[in-house]
Amino acid sequence: MLKLKDIAKNYYLGETIVEALKGITLEFRKSEFVSILGPSGCGKTTLLNIIGGLDRYTSGDLFIRNRSTKDYKDQDWDAYRNHSIGFVFQSYNLIPHLNVLENVELALTISGTNAAERKRRAIDALTKVGLADQLSKRPNQLSGGQMQRVAIARALVNDPEILLADEPTGAIDSKTSVQIMELLKEIARDRLVIMVTHNDILASQYSTRIIKLLDGQVIEDSNPYHEEELIEKRGPSKLKTSMTFRTALLLSFKNLLTKKTRTLLTAFAGSIGIIGIALVLALSNGFKIYINDMQAKTLSGYPLTISNSTATGSGIMDYFKPKKGEFPTEEKIYRYQREGIHYNNFTHEYLEYLENMDQDLYHSIKYYRSLNLNLIKRQADNTYITRSANWSEMIDSTFLIEKQYDILKGKLPENKNELVLVVNTFNQISSRTLESVGISYSGNQSFDFDDFIGLELRAILNNEYYYKKSEGFGVNQNLEELYHNERAIPLKIVGILRIKSSKEIGVLSEGINFTKELTEYILNDASTSEVVLAQKGNYTTNVINGKPFPDGEEGKRLYNQIIAAINGNAIPYNISIYPVDFESKEAIKAYLDQYNDIQEDANNRIIYNDYAEMASSIMGQVVDSISYVLIAFTAVSLVVSSIMIGIITYISVIERTKEIGILRSIGARKIDISRVFNAETAIIGFTAGLIGVVSAYVLSIPINSLLRRFVAQLDANVAKLNIIHGLILIVISILLTLISGLIPSRIASKKDPVIALRTE
Repeated sequence: MLKLKDIAKNYYLGETIVEALKGITLEFRKSEFVSILGPSGCGKTTLLNIIGGLDRYTSGDLFIRNRSTKDYKDQDWDAYRNHSIGFVFQSYNLIPHLNVLENVELALTISGTNAAERKRRAIDALTKVGLADQLSKRPNQLSGGQMQRVAIARALVNDPEILLADEPTGAIDSKTSVQIMELLKEIARDRLVIMVTHNDILASQYSTRIIKLLDGQVIEDSNPYHEEELIEKRGPSKLKTSMTFRTALLLSFKNLLTKKTRTLLTAFAGSIGIIGIALVLALSNGFKIYINDMQAKTLSGYPLTISNSTATGSGIMDYFKPKKGEFPTEEKIYRYQREGIHYNNFTHEYLEYLENMDQDLYHSIKYYRSLNLNLIKRQADNTYITRSANWSEMIDSTFLIEKQYDILKGKLPENKNELVLVVNTFNQISSRTLESVGISYSGNQSFDFDDFIGLELRAILNNEYYYKKSEGFGVNQNLEELYHNERAIPLKIVGILRIKSSKEIGVLSEGINFTKELTEYILNDASTSEVVLAQKGNYTTNVINGKPFPDGEEGKRLYNQIIAAINGNAIPYNISIYPVDFESKEAIKAYLDQYNDIQEDANNRIIYNDYAEMASSIMGQVVDSISYVLIAFTAVSLVVSSIMIGIITYISVIERTKEIGILRSIGARKIDISRVFNAETAIIGFTAGLIGVVSAYVLSIPINSLLRRFVAQLDANVAKLNIIHGLILIVISILLTLISGLIPSRIASKKDPVIALRTE
């Protein structure tokens, strides 16, 4: 079963060698009660520690189940202590922050036994030692005899082959000592019990064998084992120990509960950096949400815009760079276009391509086209006046208009004959708008809605407005005739609109707005009118006044002006696309990009602008840059708090040194000890992170209140910590504390279990 052959143990104090054991040779039976006696310092406890695998011999050999232990590794000794050895100490060595049941269960936990089996076996062991009614008590609530019984129950719970007792009666009274000895004697019936004691009376009364030591040597053995057995080397035991991280967490959590104030203060100190970073992220996230919300609100005001000319950014027109990359070797020079103006050529093909786009992606496509309204109004005295109009075409999306505007009176236009008046937030319109509808404003500061609702003008088409003369075309000055012409288009104001108070930018221009239907009707009619047919393609003569156009660019410019004035150009000079939402906007942009991808000539490509995204992107970059700087500064406190937590963990290692020895004595591995303290730092890190994130959420309330008070434009909470950011910060807090605790946990795992057990 167990054999010691020439075991020697030396301790080194500088250059001095202390020989604790000098060639001990002993064999033990499978079941007997052995007492080791001798004066203090004779090597009794050292011998017990070597038998129990807590200490290593200097020379000789220890045979366990006929196997030499010379080739034992740390994990073999750990498994041996956990499965084959049960320790009973003079000072009990119970873990104070665990109750009786948990102390006894601990050895089973380390051996990997499941929870139900652990509890059953621990209760059985405690019942055997007479403590079935003390399961939930802490060690400090028990008497000395009861604590020793708990220690014996812990030693027996794994059903070890050997029970080692170091002065088990040294700290209890004589009556209780007898009870403990009776218990040990009963245990020795079916296993080996080796007890170190100074009490030779109890030893002689209860032991079946007494071994006496003096100066590290055996001087007497009352019942030596003489049978010679063949020593065979066998393979290493397959038994292993395994403390789960959950067990380590439980041990550390219960330990931290005994130091609640210190733990909370440490966690709060560690949370300072988390609070700072969380608040920065909350503000950054909130401002981004605010920016995106602003973009959403202004999306209608800043649609995707395609102008007939646009500024090109860096690289936009870099279509002519060599295919072979930088530093080409061939003798060629390639042209490229620097940043400047790119002219979008709106062809019928491109306009048809836009019309074929999925209509579910946008509210409206608005084409800005040159439209000259030849207006006549009949006055109250039956006289007629002409008007020039600075009116605007409205988008053809009733949904978007109703979403953004209040109808103060009347209704929205339903056909080409109906107009709408848009006032500003103060119910104001410009003097120019009043002039365009023929209302005299001399001396008047305000008007009734009824002054506009029903107000009528008539638009005159080209063939009636212009007449052919010998040289060119003239303008018909008979206003009454023009007004009553059957082809004159009656126009009536049917509604008054104002932007909603919740909106900042709308889709309509202030003043008079007309329908897309009116634009298309007038342009279609003009395309077949005599004056347009005469002028179109005629780059030499102005058909209105009969004068020739100048040569060059000036003549081309004047030609374009005349064509626009007579409504002869239906090609838009600007296009606005109003997406349904952000996802739709991206889909629209992808659709527009597809057109450019198939254009071989870069000059045929159409460049669009997304001003809302451009503005929000710039603001987002600014917010990000500020956030990164603030986070970098705040992170310094995280480093400081991590160092502090490392120091606190090291203090905990010192405080829990005896617990380390206890855990090692029942089979815990070095990695298990590291795991216990890593678990402690993880708990502190989690608590610090949780405190930091919760504090940031709480602090966001007054911060938002202050921001709304000092920044009038803010109508919602800005500081909004994203829950994902909060979870990430908690994880970071755990990781940082784990890193800070690596050195202390490694120190803990390296501690000598014998020395650790002696620590008070």
